[in-house]
Amino acid sequence: MRYIIIFITLSILHSCKQPVNRPEFTEVSVEVLYEDSLSIRAIELMGGSLGFAANNGVFGTINLQTKTVRTNSQKYDNIFPEFRAIAHTSTDFFMLSVANPALLYKTGDKGSMELVYEEDGENVFYDSMAFWNDKEGIAIGDNVRGCLSIIKTGDGGYSWTKLSCGQLPEAIEGEGAFAASNTNIVIQGNKGWIGTTKGRVFYTDNKGLSWNVVQTPILRDKPTQGIYSMDFYDSSLGIAIGGDYTDPDKNIANKVISRDGGKSWQLIANNQEPGYKSCIQFVPNSEGKEIVAIGFTGISYSNDMGMNWRVLSNEGFYTIRFQNDSVAYAAGRNRIAKLTFK
Repeated sequence: MRYIIIFITLSILHSCKQPVNRPEFTEVSVEVLYEDSLSIRAIELMGGSLGFAANNGVFGTINLQTKTVRTNSQKYDNIFPEFRAIAHTSTDFFMLSVANPALLYKTGDKGSMELVYEEDGENVFYDSMAFWNDKEGIAIGDNVRGCLSIIKTGDGGYSWTKLSCGQLPEAIEGEGAFAASNTNIVIQGNKGWIGTTKGRVFYTDNKGLSWNVVQTPILRDKPTQGIYSMDFYDSSLGIAIGGDYTDPDKNIANKVISRDGGKSWQLIANNQEPGYKSCIQFVPNSEGKEIVAIGFTGISYSNDMGMNWRVLSNEGFYTIRFQNDSVAYAAGRNRIAKLTFK
């Protein structure tokens, strides 16, 4: 009897360690929640709502239970800014425009958006932003005067300070980031990663106080090539995708994976699907095995850490965020939709 009990106990312990076998996705349904003549590249899940911002100064929220859409428009002088980056804390919503001037808005105390950072300059172009916590956030932009443009806040977004080039690795001429989906910056714990147009990854493990940079093997021969999007499943496993939106079927050297926290990157699925995509995300609760890549060319899926891919849909979007391991929200040209993976 004693040996039987030991055997049963060991069997239970062994079975508890076995990974949960999730069925792989074979299709995705698309439910459009919002339509307008806009280019929407920035979305953010905020509890029970989805925040978004777009061109023509338009921004808003979608209540994910009632599907009620609320929109507003932000004007600066005679400009209706194009917003391609947003972020949020537990109390505030932020949106950042591309091009010159760069305009960063925060939820105001009087019910309207408040301008908290402005930058003018010929080459000013900000691409994405994120927050480590309710106090500390970061936004990144293209090369100005020899280094990437990086601004930080430590007071919840009330004020922002630009890092000097002496605090950053030297940029390659023409290096910047693609403002394609607000996903070329990733935050994990105290760490952060930035993917650039030159296929490089900037890495910090102290919330941007210091930075290292590594070259990935992603193709970067043309200005339209480089890293368009990144994601990290945890502090070790990361993935990035690039390509060329002017030649979207080209799939040479456009997907890389890191298993050491971004210190080194290896090509995967070379000369295989997918080609150009503007956003890549790990599926939650998938142990990092399942990945979805999305672009105007459609939706692709891998269930083996990006080694092999299948096309789930030809529906085009620019950016995607997962709510759970089967439901996500995506935005693109003229619409925001709920995606249900099956």
